[in-house]
Amino acid sequence: MAFNHEKQSALRILEGIERGTMNASESFGVLDDADPTLVYFIFKWLRTWYRDHPAAEGVLGRLGAVCSAHPALTRKAKSGGEDPVVEWFESTYAYKDFTGSEFIDVVVEKLES
Repeated sequence: MAFNHEKQSALRILEGIERGTMNASESFGVLDDADPTLVYFIFKWLRTWYRDHPAAEGVLGRLGAVCSAHPALTRKAKSGGEDPVVEWFESTYAYKDFTGSEFIDVVVEKLES
């Protein structure tokens, strides 16, 4: 499978926020180095997937804590949302159609190709 390292790194970021295995500083460290479009995708997937989920308070709370502590990430994600890959994804798929790892597979393949 192509792009394994990139996929593992992206999944680590998503799961770090999702599962609470990284604090806000650790999350910032990896998100700051990540591609803006990937940051947008991760934030959007988390917000969409957990909107009505029983774990929403914890997951969205951690995401909010990272964004509050590091406002530059919000700006980074917003700029990443302007990438044509986002339009392609959002016109082709729904975020809720994918588990976290499936989502990362699709977006990293597209971003890296």
